[in-house]
Amino acid sequence: MEGPFIRIEESGTVLPLRPEVTTIGRGRGVDIRLDEPSVSRLHAELVRRGPYVYVVDLGLSRNGTRVNGRPIARRVLEDGDVISFGAARCRMGGIPREDVDPDVELRRAVAPDLTRREIDVLTSLCRPALSDEAFVAPATAREIATDLVVTEAAVKQHLLRLYQKFRIPEGANRRTRLANEVIALGLVRPLPPVHVPPQGGRTPETARRPDGGPRPGGAPGTVSGAAGTTGAPRQPGVRRPAAPGAPGRRAAS
Repeated sequence: MEGPFIRIEESGTVLPLRPEVTTIGRGRGVDIRLDEPSVSRLHAELVRRGPYVYVVDLGLSRNGTRVNGRPIARRVLEDGDVISFGAARCRMGGIPREDVDPDVELRRAVAPDLTRREIDVLTSLCRPALSDEAFVAPATAREIATDLVVTEAAVKQHLLRLYQKFRIPEGANRRTRLANEVIALGLVRPLPPVHVPPQGGRTPETARRPDGGPRPGGAPGTVSGAAGTTGAPRQPGVRRPAAPGAPGRRAAS
């Protein structure tokens, strides 16, 4: 078979990748369907860029994606790599082999390998910026702990490791700088807009997130203060990213 392909280990089925993006999951609308309960309906994407192929975990499954046994958010693939989507194992083939040059090595180093819990912490950290707010501060360690039902001390330990992995130097607004870096790399995605119909003829005061929690902050376009109130003085925060695939916007100075 000419060009990159993926082999489903359980069945032995070999499928070619689409020219640009190949979607993988359990749903009926994906390009490669895996009949495995641990796979989400839309689990991951295989993206082709010239001779290179990289895999993107879409963060919609608690079981995640692994490459050669290591949890990933996004990773450039090589010929023969084993990808696990939940419990479904696949193997990549047809990817040209070449001597690793500095540009390829740089792309592999941009997004460090992350554990599933670290991805959860980053998603919770950036959640305010993924809402319909125009400019908000990232979540605090206490808010992340509440969101993930863990201790605040555990969250702080995860954040320290993430600062090291993403090489975020010490200084003011460290959480903001980490959130900006994560969004710029595309490791978290904007949430789809949620429209809440009026109840009893009145507009609800707080929109709801897809996970059932209230959206942080107030009306769109305002700035969330440290306690999540609206109308607070402008402070360093994270701008809401553009649509998936567009460059992430940086925090205001």
